[in-house]
Parts: sequence; structure tokens; C-alpha cells
Amino acid sequence: MTASPTLFGILNVTADSFSDGGKYLEADAALAHARALMAQGADVIDLGAASSHPDSADVGAAEEISRLARIVPQLVAADIPVSIDSFEPDVQLWALGQGVAYLNDIQGFPHSEIYPALASASAKLVIMHGVQGRGRARRQDVPADQIWDRIFNFFDDRLDGLAASGIARERLVLDPGMGFFLGTDPEVSLEVLRHVGRLEARYDLPVLISVSRKSFLRAMTGRDVADIGPATLAAEMFAAAAGAGYIRTHAPGALKDALAVSAALQPKTR
Repeated sequence: MTASPTLFGILNVTADSFSDGGKYLEADAALAHARALMAQGADVIDLGAASSHPDSADVGAAEEISRLARIVPQLVAADIPVSIDSFEPDVQLWALGQGVAYLNDIQGFPHSEIYPALASASAKLVIMHGVQGRGRARRQDVPADQIWDRIFNFFDDRLDGLAASGIARERLVLDPGMGFFLGTDPEVSLEVLRHVGRLEARYDLPVLISVSRKSFLRAMTGRDVADIGPATLAAEMFAAAAGAGYIRTHAPGALKDALAVSAALQPKTR
């Protein structure tokens, strides 16, 4: 196994996230959970204030910022690395002003009007591919044998645009998408995860994988969100072994422990 990946601990400050909607909407609960995720082994808190699954409701940039403003300054002041999970350009610009470490965009930063601001900032950018194009995930069928062409075409185009705007390549992280962001058929997510090393080989950039509690794992196993932890951990360990540089997870403690045991079991070099 390669070096341990950077772990993004998922914190949803939302009313309708598929796995924990409403649990951390209040600032005190969100801050307590952020501290708990860091104690479990998260390296970064990935903070989202609007859900992106197919059945989620529109929130709007102003409400996202209102939710985040109760939490982000305190996390940044405590030297906790923060990633903001939002596809709203106004939220992204606000977050840059707060000194966050990452922006994480499920649309992969399509808004060229903010590229000058992105270029002048230092935050790393997680560029996610999604078959929905713009907006939240949608239920749509995508043949597994077409998905890699879609992914490569997307990143070829987006990386060219970001580079032309002066955004430093070393600030970029690639996310191929998973679950509904790849299609309704679990095999599409499996196909991408199975060959995820193709991304780093093609672009020489680190890759983030986010399989935690995703729909394709629930469909495969017949488990609900409360019982999908073992399947999530298996997929995350596969991603780590395949060289993922970042893993976004609801359970950094379990993943951290599993990575430590796996590393201890590797043959000793002489």
C-alpha cells in the first residue's frame, strides 16, 4: 500500500443530507462533531451547508453562507483545516475570504468568472466530475463502458481552462465522482473505483475518492445507511490501496485504524 491518504471528515450542516440531515445544523453540534472527527483521525473537515443528493432541496448561497458563518471562523481560528463543499460561486468566494484550506466543487468549478479569484488564492481545489453537469446529482443511466470517456473528456477540458487562467496545477485534486454522480447502476461506480489509478496515471495529480455510505454500496448490499459502514470501509481500503491521495469519509476513526493495521501487515523491507 502507498502512503496513507489525507482523510476528509464529512460534516453536513444541512437539514436533508441522506445520512445525517439535521444532526449538525446547530452550530454547537457542528463544532462538537468537527472536534470529534479530528480526534478520530481526520486531517481536514469537509463542511457542506447544502445537500447534493437527488432528493435534496435548493438552499441558495445566502443560506449556505449563513450556516457556514456560524462555524467556519471558529474552526479556522483553531487551526483546523477546512474544506468547503459547495458549487455556489458566491459561497466559494466567501470561503476564500475566511482562509479555508480547500474548496470542493461537485460541478468541478465551471464558473470562469471567478477564476481570477481562484488563481490569486492559495486554497487547494477539489475538482469533481459528475454526469449531471451543473447542479445537484440526478438519477440518470450511464453505461459503464462509456464512463471513462466522459471522465477523461471532462478533466481534459476543465484542467485546460483552469491552467489558462493561471491556477497553479499543484493546487488541484481530482474526484471522479461516485454513486449518483456517476449514474444509477452500481456497476458504473465499481468500474471507476476498480480502475481509479487511471486518473493519476493520465494527469499526474492526486485523486480524492468519496464512497462513504453511497447509494451504490447500499444497492449492492441491501443495507441501509445505518448498516453500511463495513461496505464503506472495504471500498475505502480498496481506494487507498489503489493510490488515492485523499479519502472523504463519515468515519475517519475506522478508516485510520484499518489503514494502520494494513500498513503494519506489509512485508518488512530489509
